[in-house]
Amino acid sequence: MKRTVFYIDGFNFYYGLRRMRKSSQSSQWGNYYWIDMVKLCESFLGQEQKLEKVIYFTSSPLDAGKNSRQSAFLNANKLLNGSKFEIVRGKYLEKHVICPYCKGNITKPEEKRTDVNISIRMLADCVDDLVDVIALVSADSDLVPPLELIQRHYPEKRIKVYFPPSNFSHDLKGAISRLNSRPILMMKNERRFKNAIMDDEVQDGKSRFIIPEKWKNWQLSSLIFDK
Repeated sequence: MKRTVFYIDGFNFYYGLRRMRKSSQSSQWGNYYWIDMVKLCESFLGQEQKLEKVIYFTSSPLDAGKNSRQSAFLNANKLLNGSKFEIVRGKYLEKHVICPYCKGNITKPEEKRTDVNISIRMLADCVDDLVDVIALVSADSDLVPPLELIQRHYPEKRIKVYFPPSNFSHDLKGAISRLNSRPILMMKNERRFKNAIMDDEVQDGKSRFIIPEKWKNWQLSSLIFDK
């Protein structure tokens, strides 16, 4: 059995879902904010693969509401999956930019370190021989160099790329096409997302995490819309 590790670019994944929710004719994609990431990743495994771990790379949002919703999601996944779900954090920094409309100096949050954290972890797992199949969930072209480096130095490692919903990278597609591989478009696998939705309340008798009210309202809206 091939040991498979999923390396998930949380920023890329979340905002891909967000764009799908806003652009889709149905708001169904809003249901998939509250999903079991391990269950979702397991649904993509081949018969010769076994899931070693899902590593979720993210940063804590500066906005209190977003931070609270993200924490509920991450904690629920950790409670359900234990050591199979690992969180690696970068950080948000306030970046000063010039507004293109008013020409004023404004600040906006910018996520830092995620692509570096993913790169280092994929390479470290190869060095320590902890993985046979690298499953990268991202459309960030900055991750092409580490994938090419891994292929040069660890040609026995298999590399698979999964593009989060509504995301695509020609550079990543080209990089893995040279390995006789093709990217998987997660948006074409909505059934797998639907099957991975968590219960509204996740608990073990000691800890309890509930789907954020805002996300719950989106689920209710999608049910009404679909009727």
